[in-house]
Amino acid sequence: MEIRPAESSETSQCPPLGMESHKIESDQLSASSMSQYRFAPQRARLNMQGSEDEDNMRGGAWCANSEDRIHWFEIDARRDTEFTGVITQGRDSLNESDFVTSYYLAFSNDSREWTTIHDGYLFFGNSDMDTPVMNQLAEPVVARYIRIIPQSWNGSLCMRLEVLGCPLPDPADVQYRQNEVTPVDYLKFKHHSYSEMVALMKSVHEECPNITSLYSLGRSSKGREIMAMVISGNPTEHEIGEPELRFTAGIHGNEAVGREMLLLLMQYLCKEYKDRNPRAQQLVEGIRIHLVPSVNPDGHEEAFEVGPELSSWTTGHFTNDGFDIFQNFPDLNNILWDAEDKGMVPKLTPNHHVPIPDNLETNSSIAVETRAIISWMRSHPFVLGANFQGGETIVAYPYDSLRLNKPDEARVIADESLFRWLAVSYASTHLTMTHNYLSSCHGDTAAGGLGIVNRAKWKPITGSMNDFSYLHTNCFELSIFLGCDKFPHQSELAYEWEKNREAMLIFMEQVNRGIRGIVKDQQGNPIGNATISVEGINHDVTTAPTGDYWRLLNPGEYRVTARAEGFSPVTKLCVVGYQSGATACSFNLAKSNWDRIKQVRSCQTVL
Repeated sequence: MEIRPAESSETSQCPPLGMESHKIESDQLSASSMSQYRFAPQRARLNMQGSEDEDNMRGGAWCANSEDRIHWFEIDARRDTEFTGVITQGRDSLNESDFVTSYYLAFSNDSREWTTIHDGYLFFGNSDMDTPVMNQLAEPVVARYIRIIPQSWNGSLCMRLEVLGCPLPDPADVQYRQNEVTPVDYLKFKHHSYSEMVALMKSVHEECPNITSLYSLGRSSKGREIMAMVISGNPTEHEIGEPELRFTAGIHGNEAVGREMLLLLMQYLCKEYKDRNPRAQQLVEGIRIHLVPSVNPDGHEEAFEVGPELSSWTTGHFTNDGFDIFQNFPDLNNILWDAEDKGMVPKLTPNHHVPIPDNLETNSSIAVETRAIISWMRSHPFVLGANFQGGETIVAYPYDSLRLNKPDEARVIADESLFRWLAVSYASTHLTMTHNYLSSCHGDTAAGGLGIVNRAKWKPITGSMNDFSYLHTNCFELSIFLGCDKFPHQSELAYEWEKNREAMLIFMEQVNRGIRGIVKDQQGNPIGNATISVEGINHDVTTAPTGDYWRLLNPGEYRVTARAEGFSPVTKLCVVGYQSGATACSFNLAKSNWDRIKQVRSCQTVL
């Protein structure tokens, strides 16, 4: 066969075809053999994670049958493609060190006749199992099929890979391309370094100074500011009756999609508000929105310097001090669950605002970034939050933890139906998240067709940000995993924005789902730290210092009680409808006469 060089004389750098992102589908992959089914060709995706679970074994690579003499791995691009390079990686394994050290590349137009390029030029592969290694072609090659032909390897013949290529235009797709959504022209789709991110946030603030404010949660272990932007009609202070919402990203520094989505969201809300978009105006004027695009700025910078193509599964995942921020919070779950088992909840131990153990300040296992987040959580009356992560395409809701003494027992969270609704509101609006019913990015999620999962039944962890938020504050927090490829090529960012834009807006609007109100005394003074209880839901919330509260609830009728120390409790029937907007449900509490009654009883006893 004849292999065509690319028409351009200059070597181009094409983006990944989509092994890691799953844009390349499993039926496009084939191989000469496989050692066993768990190491099938579909396991050859870059950064594919294996499993040590004996009941659900999944290999961390494609591995060939060692008895065969000739080995190859083949990708059908399904159309003529300008191939420019290959990225390889070894097998993900705790105990083995398997990787390909050299290989040939061959190309075909029909998968029958193959041409090995450069007269059998040998490409050097990996020297360990984790670090991705890129080999670029001296000249791009146009073909439909590509084969990687391993020649030498360490341990067993196992590999993961990504292919760089530019699909050539297909005349049959002209009509389809005309119907594609064109991103708005004022948004710039690129990955930002830490300094570029800060500069962009400052530029958005300068463009919309009346509705934005910049502040810092604190500093990372390397001294970088953890920057946040508030977007609101009155951004510098809490307004009575206005709920506060937070989006965070970059908890793991190499999970870049969330960072860029929040930077785009800042620009979008600023511009659309200025252009008097009614929906944007309602969001900005009705909610105090906090956006933190890089919670782990040290990890962010480490991953950015390596770049999207060569950033491995763990590059920048941890803080500079080696902490995984998301699961670095005090474990409050088992404190509450032990109290529940002893019958102490809620009369002796509250079912909300579980106190942090006394050793927080001296606990060296809590990262400085985590401390900053905890302080931030406690400083604002957040109602709803989401943290954007990567490596999967799913929304995970709490509880995230299993019981320490009964690891097979998952506790159902008191607000299970509400959390499921919040998760569905994002997943069902996202353009592709509900498509993962066939399998997850790594073949281990039975999520059904909704694109949601309970974290404790999926990948349980202790000390999660979500569980801490629910048990220590009023805020309902979920994790939104935005894609298999944690750090995609920037050419994918426009499509990522289209997939997530409406889902982010819809999720933000859920902050007004339920009831809201103000608790005051009979003189009209606000009562802070009053408890709001909903009959049948064993989880209370408290009022802000300004006396206002928000209680997220699904539609229905609820008996709601407001309590405060020194006051008589008041119970009301509050109805949550299906229309948009929270139902007003305020309380006026009278001073308790309990002290006077005790005095009277005391006198009667003496007589």
